[in-house]
Amino acid sequence: MNPMNRRQFLTKTATTAAGVALPCQAIGLQPRQEIIDLHQHTNYSGRNDQRLLGHQKALGVSWTVLLPAGRLYGLAANCGGNKSVRKIVVKNPRHYIHFANEIADHPECVETIEAYLKKGALGIGEQKFRVECDSKHISRIAELAEEYDVPILMHFEHGNYNTGINRFHKILEKHSKVNFIGHAQTWWGNIDKNHVQTVMYPKGKVTPSGISDRLLLDYPNMFGDLSAGSGQNALIRDEEHAVEFIKRHQDKLIFGSDCNDIIGRGPSCIGARTIEIIRRLIPNRKIQDKLFSGNARRIIRIPK
Repeated sequence: MNPMNRRQFLTKTATTAAGVALPCQAIGLQPRQEIIDLHQHTNYSGRNDQRLLGHQKALGVSWTVLLPAGRLYGLAANCGGNKSVRKIVVKNPRHYIHFANEIADHPECVETIEAYLKKGALGIGEQKFRVECDSKHISRIAELAEEYDVPILMHFEHGNYNTGINRFHKILEKHSKVNFIGHAQTWWGNIDKNHVQTVMYPKGKVTPSGISDRLLLDYPNMFGDLSAGSGQNALIRDEEHAVEFIKRHQDKLIFGSDCNDIIGRGPSCIGARTIEIIRRLIPNRKIQDKLFSGNARRIIRIPK
């Protein structure tokens, strides 16, 4: 056998290297799916920063949106505030972005949120405070959002936070240039036309044309955050409905985890479970991509 000269070696090496990249295309595999997590928190139920970073890495997300609490009010899980999320983003600028937040009816609400928007926050929320959803407080936050061209993520919970969801259409009409993202029990319960407002995690068949369903259909500036147990419940309580719901609102729904798990996989991780449910219900890769990243990129200026 003749010894291989340098040119032959380089040619063979290049061919071999190219061959390594060929199998994915040759056997029909698709490239790695980008996943953006719309909904995470610092200090979530006491979880430290390192465990948060580990959870998100295990979950396989490319970008994480960190949502701060307002001052003296750590949401229901004692989550960290604006400084807390900002610190992680500064240290991890290639995988994390953050929103800005403040108690909606606090005198310094707009001033505080604007200060963090100027520092690079790409949205407002999670707005989870004891005000009516069509109040003057939400309206003035929406005015700020329009000025900075950022979305607002709203937690709807009957009797507690952003109450009066049946009137939220007024805000959507008044602030038609602002994108709003609906989240939580009352938002997801109201995919059902027959929803009982006092029930937080309803079970059983869904009758379409509930309040949330109509808001998503009728208002181009309304989106839905699929995170938490409430979003997951909306997908599994009536899977036949969920398939059609996702197809109907495929340009409006956004994946999020809102998960305080420390592992990032397995049945105890809401995020991992929701990813699995979406892929099972909707095998269509194009629709999956919209939910996992495309729709988030449409309304949030997430780096490429």
